[in-house]
Amino acid sequence: MSCSTPTASSGGSANGLISADVKTADGTRLFAQGSSFNLSFVTAAPAADNVVWSIQDHVGNVKGSGTFAVASGTQTNTLSCKSTVGGYFAVTASLSKAGGTLPQAGTRPTGIATFGVLPNVSGVIPAVSFAHQEQHRFGMQGFNSNAAALAALGISQTIDDRELSAMEPNGPNTWTPSLSNVDPSYTSGKIMRLVRLDGIPAWASPTGGFQDDTHAPSDLSYYQNYMARVGTDTANVRKTYFPTQQNDYYQVTWEPQWTDSQSNFVAMYKAVYTGLHSTDPNAVVMGTTNPLVANCQTECTSGYLQTFAALGLGQYIDGITTHGYYNAGTYPSHPPELYDTDPNPANVANALDKQMQQLRSQMQSVKPNMRLWSTELGISYDPGISYGANSPSSNQLYAQAAIAARAHLIILGEGAQVTYFFYGPDYPDEVGYGSFFDLSDAQGAYGATNLSPKPEAMAFAAMTRIVDGTQTLGRLNGLPTMVYGYAFQQLNGGKVITALWTHNNAQWPTSSGSYSSTYSTSYGLQVDSAGTSGNVTVLDVMGNASTVPYSNGVATLKLTESPIYVVSTNATVAKANATAPLGYTGQ
Repeated sequence: MSCSTPTASSGGSANGLISADVKTADGTRLFAQGSSFNLSFVTAAPAADNVVWSIQDHVGNVKGSGTFAVASGTQTNTLSCKSTVGGYFAVTASLSKAGGTLPQAGTRPTGIATFGVLPNVSGVIPAVSFAHQEQHRFGMQGFNSNAAALAALGISQTIDDRELSAMEPNGPNTWTPSLSNVDPSYTSGKIMRLVRLDGIPAWASPTGGFQDDTHAPSDLSYYQNYMARVGTDTANVRKTYFPTQQNDYYQVTWEPQWTDSQSNFVAMYKAVYTGLHSTDPNAVVMGTTNPLVANCQTECTSGYLQTFAALGLGQYIDGITTHGYYNAGTYPSHPPELYDTDPNPANVANALDKQMQQLRSQMQSVKPNMRLWSTELGISYDPGISYGANSPSSNQLYAQAAIAARAHLIILGEGAQVTYFFYGPDYPDEVGYGSFFDLSDAQGAYGATNLSPKPEAMAFAAMTRIVDGTQTLGRLNGLPTMVYGYAFQQLNGGKVITALWTHNNAQWPTSSGSYSSTYSTSYGLQVDSAGTSGNVTVLDVMGNASTVPYSNGVATLKLTESPIYVVSTNATVAKANATAPLGYTGQ
């Protein structure tokens, strides 16, 4: 990363002795790799002094640094910078004599100002031709109206509201489908809709108040007719704005806490299914969207499928949506692989890969080869950490990014066609789920637009550029303990992309602590036929490329707790060394 000699001007908005920013017009603080950007410092030195600054990546490596003189009083110095590497970067700075540090801004702690450089992998990952809109693999919650953030992160789907409680909150027959009511974020045809259907207003609820997935509506006949209108609306939106989209996708329930009768749960799905399919022959009706994946009955999607399949739910569902949370919390000190090496088989079943396998197996018993979408998975900060001047630490941010990347790769590698990142900006109530800091609100805010990225955001941006446009080949066979790997292949028979990492519980404490970014192990990945030699490209978790040689078909790799992506060409070898997920039929 290179920066020019600073250009000084008097004045500026001082915030303490020294502040820094890397602004963008769209509020994301994200830049294309190789583009120029301005790094500005505002100082309020009591006397002539020097600014000492540095730029560090997500694991603390210094990528740029310098010193320059400043006069007393308020002054702005601007450096023009350019980066040949992608990823997350944190600016640190102080005055050599007067001291000071960069101030807290919203949910971002003191000491840093962050920005991101979006990786350019086009020289390694060829562009894919998508025949259909739904072949894309990544959605997101939290940025529905932020087109710039969605585009930068490589997102292709968001969730749109068509709940009865949203469209007819005050009484029946008050909503008429119309293209004039379509959210403008969908009219460009770039972001596909998953249509949300849960939510019953008070007037339609047997509880006498609004409820979300506890009871069936009072009048299922009306509910069926309402869904027929939703089907008409959705089909018109698809035909108008999404000409390459084959189907319309609906999510019936959202983390249901069902207290009504089991028969009414199935009756509600029947009403939804019948209503939608009566007007939308391309409807794909999905559920049950429980918070956890599997290995429990009342909070897990697999458990709900098992409970309600005997009552005929399979007749009224075309695909499965789940949230991707795994038992006992999702935060850095509880990684998705925590239980994989547990001596107790009952605990092993709680590992995310095992839960995904269990869900896929349960799906096969209900209706074979259904689609599977994970429509929410976020990684919070560790319990006890709050937004503040001194938290989160850089180590916490590193760990969040590593865990989030691994969890979403497991979900895709174990047979989900689509996975949704959660969440956009930091927000109140649940600390740290945001992939971006909210720079304006100390406790975060829904819909925040003054943002700066966390490492997690940049890991997401790299993942979408590398893995979108692929089919899942499956989990690698014969992996040693504590090594994880999944193979993917680009659509239309393109490049093979293998995601790999290691996880060692001993290097990853189960209570808040220090997470190792340097622990590593060696693994030999077969990338070509025996007897061959050559080179493969390896992309790091932020999308930066390096070249690794292979001999006798095997590339020796250094694996850490952050995923890497190996790009190769021999799909025959990759398919022979991977096990496809049960019931996964591609994109």
